[in-house]
Amino acid sequence: MKNLTHDNLLSLEDYEKQREQIKTDVIAHKKHRSVMVGDHILLLFEDVKTIHYQVQEMLRIEKITNQNDIQDEISAYIPLIPDGNNLKATMLIMYPDVMQRKQMLTKLNGVEKEVWICADNHKRVFAIPDEDLDRANDKKTSAVHFLRFQFDDAYIELIKAANEISFGTSHPDYEFITILSDDVKRSLINDLD
Repeated sequence: MKNLTHDNLLSLEDYEKQREQIKTDVIAHKKHRSVMVGDHILLLFEDVKTIHYQVQEMLRIEKITNQNDIQDEISAYIPLIPDGNNLKATMLIMYPDVMQRKQMLTKLNGVEKEVWICADNHKRVFAIPDEDLDRANDKKTSAVHFLRFQFDDAYIELIKAANEISFGTSHPDYEFITILSDDVKRSLINDLD
């Protein structure tokens, strides 16, 4: 399944019957699409499988059966699926303590513009954040952002041939680098075909 259409979706009844197995499969799939940058930023890289699951869950929760409403859900989530020349991620800023989270969302204002990928120590490609709507303001950032890492053909080839791929943040109050495991690297490279 390379795209998400109405035809790939299960009916609410069929989804309910298969939900536990689908959920188990998606959790296993996400394991190789999740990157912790430092202790508090998680990048969840989306693809057709993760978005398919999100749409099915939304249809289930909202009990949506009307064809037009189903199409609206698909249309809302389709932009989160990589296009073959980019990676797309949901970025979560996670602090379990509510007060600490509030403080850090203020302190980390703008961090969503400081997230990057680097292949074999070549140039860093910075993510384009929140193209759907502005999630931050002058005082604080949001705990959830949607990021797109856009590549030209030459950088795609660099990524595919890279021995080491890293993600990092360059915010003065949150500077971290994470080197991808081989499993995560392989999973993300699949998005670039």
